[in-house]
Amino acid sequence: MGAHVTDETLPAILAEVKPASVPRAPMVGNHRDFKWITDKVCGIVEGPTPTWWWYCFTVAVFVASFTVAGLTYLVGTGVGVWGHANPVNWAWDIVNFVFWIGIGHAGTLISAILCLLRQKWRTSINRASEAMTIFAVVCAAIFPVFHVGRVWMAWYLFPIPNSNYIWQNFRSPLEWDVFAVSTYGTVSVLFWYVGLVPDLGTLRDRFTQAGNLVKARIYGFFAMGWRGSARHWSNYEMAYLILAGIATPLVLSVHTIVSFDFAVSLIPGWHTTIFPPYFVAGAIFSGFGMVMTLMLPLRAIFRLEDLITQYHIDCMCKITLATGTMVGYAYSMEFFIAWYGANPYEGFAFINRAFGHYAWAYWIMVTCNVITPQFFWFKSVRQNTTLVWILSIFVNVGMWFERFVIIVTSLARDFLPSSWGYYSPSIVEIFTFFGTFGVFSTLFLLFIRFVPIMPMSEVKAVIPQADPHGHAKESHPDH
Repeated sequence: MGAHVTDETLPAILAEVKPASVPRAPMVGNHRDFKWITDKVCGIVEGPTPTWWWYCFTVAVFVASFTVAGLTYLVGTGVGVWGHANPVNWAWDIVNFVFWIGIGHAGTLISAILCLLRQKWRTSINRASEAMTIFAVVCAAIFPVFHVGRVWMAWYLFPIPNSNYIWQNFRSPLEWDVFAVSTYGTVSVLFWYVGLVPDLGTLRDRFTQAGNLVKARIYGFFAMGWRGSARHWSNYEMAYLILAGIATPLVLSVHTIVSFDFAVSLIPGWHTTIFPPYFVAGAIFSGFGMVMTLMLPLRAIFRLEDLITQYHIDCMCKITLATGTMVGYAYSMEFFIAWYGANPYEGFAFINRAFGHYAWAYWIMVTCNVITPQFFWFKSVRQNTTLVWILSIFVNVGMWFERFVIIVTSLARDFLPSSWGYYSPSIVEIFTFFGTFGVFSTLFLLFIRFVPIMPMSEVKAVIPQADPHGHAKESHPDH
């Protein structure tokens, strides 16, 4: 170890061929140093609130009020104000629940799985993705909680002893959802907060030096006495690694259990074993679409091109392409299995999806989810950030329509033609759903204003200055 590698010490074939070493793309552009990274990330929090932030925050709060108004009217009047009725008794409520849960998957994927796989490109985008996960789970939880009708009885979903002896049906995947989503949300918050602690300590020290003792005390309270000692770093890295290990199976389990809501039923179009991997791939697909939708504008507004480089965008586009191709494969396999299984009800369900009353939704779904990501094969597309951002929006639109197609088309045309119907959302449903984008945006705007949007210690760890042997490698390129 440490010996200088020469042509004599190499295997004969390598000495003869001399394979070219492919240079790795830098994770931080323009040879930025430690101080520049700290000043850039902390400057977003320390600087005055931009005018555009106030405009966006005002609009987001106004849109969020739609959800508040819709839920208030729902509780005061009854669930009947939503548009679902026989035969479509699950509609926009469950569609939106599955949509928001899927949005939240990329955060845990980037933070946990890519952390365990030592993928260094995650460092600039993982914190914003983790925050996105938490805010998406908040939006998702709204719909099943209020769908129970008597929302003040929602605590019955948990196995808490009660005087009415009402116990949950633990054989129902709807009950499994309660445990899966609550566990996922709890671990996501812990994972996000633990990663924040060193940066909160940095902000505390900077505000103390600047003489702003009020903010220094606030950030110091949440930094929990962080001093950056060797013992603190050792405990921090161990806790972060353990949480990453816990969160990794949650990425697979949460959306798998969400898919069981449909797969364990006997409804044509739902009763299929492809749903768990199909839903997980779709969740990662939509999650990365939302990450790009959020991070690309932030990259332009805060001039973060040196921290979120073209390499980061390429990696996100390639994962979106891979998962989008998996989703397209699942679509085709559903049709194949419906034909191969020779079940007339199953076959009709899929023909009805593509050519029935909801064909318009099906083809929007296919266009956005199967065709759109194929543009990421081309380097010229991946290097055009405006086009990447537009395509990422199409990804999220398509994934919402996927959930709509799965749920509504299967229920609207079931076994009995006498019970067929056509579902249309009510104005209350529409307002409640679009208001959740305001809830999500309000929380995300507060996040980028008061919290460092990147983990500074992790970003610094991937630059050449962090490698104690970096100068030796530069002087001996054969290493």
